[in-house]
Amino acid sequence: MPTDGTSTETGDDLSREIEAILARFVRYHPDRIDLSLDRMYRLLDDLGNPQDALPPTIHIAGTNGKGSVSAFLAAALEVGGQTVSVYTSPHLIRFAERYHVAGAPLSDDALLALFEEVEALNAGKPATEFEITTAAAFLAMSRTLADYVILETGLGGRFDATNVVRQPAATVITRIGLDHMNFLGPDIESIAGEKAAIQKKGTPSILAPQEPGVVEVVTAAAEAIGAPLYRAGHEWDITPTDDGGGVYRRAETVWPLPPPGLPGRHQLDNAAAAAACLEICGFPGIARDAVAIGIRNVTWPGRMEWVQRGALADLLPQGWELWLDAAHNPQGAQALADAFRALNRRDPRPLHLVFAVLGDKDIPGFLAPFRGLVETATAVPIANEERASPVAELVREARQAGLDARGADSVPAAVASVTDEKGPARVLIAGSHLLIGAAMAANRQNGDAWLDQIDGGHYCAH
Repeated sequence: MPTDGTSTETGDDLSREIEAILARFVRYHPDRIDLSLDRMYRLLDDLGNPQDALPPTIHIAGTNGKGSVSAFLAAALEVGGQTVSVYTSPHLIRFAERYHVAGAPLSDDALLALFEEVEALNAGKPATEFEITTAAAFLAMSRTLADYVILETGLGGRFDATNVVRQPAATVITRIGLDHMNFLGPDIESIAGEKAAIQKKGTPSILAPQEPGVVEVVTAAAEAIGAPLYRAGHEWDITPTDDGGGVYRRAETVWPLPPPGLPGRHQLDNAAAAAACLEICGFPGIARDAVAIGIRNVTWPGRMEWVQRGALADLLPQGWELWLDAAHNPQGAQALADAFRALNRRDPRPLHLVFAVLGDKDIPGFLAPFRGLVETATAVPIANEERASPVAELVREARQAGLDARGADSVPAAVASVTDEKGPARVLIAGSHLLIGAAMAANRQNGDAWLDQIDGGHYCAH
């Protein structure tokens, strides 16, 4: 399947066509989320079961860190000379960001052609948007084979549309927290049980650092099906070092890990989970040095990203910093707040939060970690997104959380509004992938050149 595309349509034309076909997909099964595998198996059977033709696949589930672990894995594998296909979600600006096929980003016209093909074969039968777009990923990755596939769940695990690969090479379960409770269960143990269901008999399962209750649930699930389980703090461990890196240990294996290219203590745990997967599975050609280089040089837009140029960055006075992070639940917000507290210990500066949160999220839980950390919190709308919480509600929740809160009409207005505060300072935009995508779009300058990193992929090992 070619990924570069040859269409003469403009980017805007292709974007509109992709939006139109995605809208049609929604009409085939209007429920945005309807966890089941029956429709997915039927659709894949109509397509010739492309999921059965994939190269060795690493399947990843979890509440936080899935994308980062995917990025660390892909970077290390590529440094080791392997080609990698990656399927992640959600995207930030372009839907095609979700798809990398044999090391190349999928172009909009190639994606549109895939969608049209899958839609024609589906022939109007019920299927959710995520099921159809995931089937398209399997189709693309089965036609242009890489050495490895990295496959990220969308929601949960047991009934996620990605959970159809019979025998993955490995499964990885990243940090589990409270999110999507209306679909996955009322407590962390219920959520862990859903995500643990990606484990397969005989397939190594790597478990990132977790709360004790999560470890118990995942361990019981692994034992029930005969999945060899490797748990952080048990079969393997990561010890932080003063330079921001760490030491990975398993039995007689000791791997020094450099400071990850993605900042924050939580990213060391994600990098260690990726290292554990690669070391335990012993993929050919993937040695300690390749893992270290991949971890050190990885990039992953929108994950504690320091934005140093662009239209939004130019709104800030000299010496100010603009940061983006897609954290959107309490656990993610806590990790983000901890990262900025650590940054402040090295370089103290006032921090101003610009945020938007979807209505199905735990808004008080998201805001609580920022109490005592941020000088101001400015709530903004997310354009054309009916699921976004109203600005007035966000301001009220932020004030109840003890934050100095106000509202603004847009991300640029919010960024500009804090520049009369005491500086030099930092501005952090966080709360939703949709918000981060809007911020990145607002930061464009010089046409689309600023978006090369996004269009080139979510991960990159230089």
